Amino acid sequence: MPQITAADIQTPDHPAPQGFRDPAAAVDRLMLLYRQAADFLQVHFQATMREGRPQGRIRAFYPEIRLTTSSFAKVDSRLSFGHVSAPGTHAATITRPDLFRNYLTQQIRLLIENHDVEVVIGVSDTPMPVHFAVASSAVTIPQEGAADFPLRDVFDVPDLATTNDDIVNGTHAPGADGTEPLAPFTAQRVDYSLARLAHYTATDPEHFQNHVLFTNYQFYVSEFETFARNALADPDSGYTSFVSTGNVEITEPLGDIPATLKMPQMPAYHLKRPGNMGITLVNIGVGPSNAKTATDHIAVLRPHAWVMVGHCAGLRNSQSLGDFVLAHAYLREDKVLDDDLPVWVPIPALAEIQIALEEAVAEETRLKGYDLKRIMRTGTVASLDNRNWELRDQRGPVHRLSQSRAVALDMESATIAANGFRFRVPYGTLLCVSDKPLHGELKLPGMASDFYKTQVARHLMIGIRAMERLRDMPLERIHSRKLRSFDETAFL
Repeated sequence: MPQITAADIQTPDHPAPQGFRDPAAAVDRLMLLYRQAADFLQVHFQATMREGRPQGRIRAFYPEIRLTTSSFAKVDSRLSFGHVSAPGTHAATITRPDLFRNYLTQQIRLLIENHDVEVVIGVSDTPMPVHFAVASSAVTIPQEGAADFPLRDVFDVPDLATTNDDIVNGTHAPGADGTEPLAPFTAQRVDYSLARLAHYTATDPEHFQNHVLFTNYQFYVSEFETFARNALADPDSGYTSFVSTGNVEITEPLGDIPATLKMPQMPAYHLKRPGNMGITLVNIGVGPSNAKTATDHIAVLRPHAWVMVGHCAGLRNSQSLGDFVLAHAYLREDKVLDDDLPVWVPIPALAEIQIALEEAVAEETRLKGYDLKRIMRTGTVASLDNRNWELRDQRGPVHRLSQSRAVALDMESATIAANGFRFRVPYGTLLCVSDKPLHGELKLPGMASDFYKTQVARHLMIGIRAMERLRDMPLERIHSRKLRSFDETAFL
């Protein structure tokens, strides 16, 4: 097969790299470079599908941000982000700058302020896969073999070499020139997750809000829609619209939401505020695999916080159905993250999240101080990967649960907290006791219906009120230094 040379590759014309000290202007240049690349690939792909295989290859590249520092001068030690830890060159490939404009503007502004240097915006050497270039358009990529020629002979396709979690997992190797990563995810990793989010949740990524609630029951969805409609009826609520599956968006409290014929695997619902400062609810269903999948992809949106509000098995006889459990530690027996985050890594409770949740419980129940202990326990939550753990020989599981001082058991919370730790997303867990299998109170239909009627609305409201408290906190307070390792990326 003849060797392809540079002369055989068609690429778009693009401006030379340029330094910026104005973060808004820097993001404008990123948007220009990204749009040039994506449009170039879209146009040539459509022409190729109409006219057949062209001569040579068609290639475009992601834009990048590059920062070079030469000083060891310390920055504000209270900040957990917005600065690099040592002199050198740091770079990040960027995708969808239109979607991440606020985030990019903030992160670039902090870099310029903290290091008193310009950032350089240019074209990277990472090709943009045609699949991701056309993802936001109506164009469909044919499956392998459907075209008259192998697609990868003409266009670049997703490459696992730049689509992984090496940066957040701490296994990334610097480039040959010593360049270190500037952001936790590469452009291809972000594009991959944006596509997965639309597939799994049946809503587009731009609808996701900065405060995410996860639940494992559909009952919470109905209550969330009811709250959303009431919020839209209140002109002082600050909420502007509600988005349901299929990207159905209403701005009026009586707006029509057609029934979904086929529900996605993890449906998402978004109560929106300006600047994406509203609340997203994702029904991840049951199991740690779903919990990992959802958080793997939502993490690229860099949310300000995510919290699990689901049901659990109470493990103490002193607990009653409907009691709350505020997790301050996790027994990780879910197994899905063991290769990425060893079980010996502690997952700490984050004070800001814990306080917001406890204050929200107090507000909704009107109990304070010592009286709050009547309906809420703080303790270790165990997460297993076996839904029917009660059917096994009890000596092993029950002994471990007792040794760990666990007060509740579920299948998702530890996964969500551990992935929050891994991805540097503030996390928390507030569960509601729905059964007590060790004490003969199983989740049976008759028992469950009474429980659901009385507790779901209250539990969801606690999650919403906690998120509203977090929304009003400065971002620097929420993003704890506990989540940062020795040698961190500058970007959140």
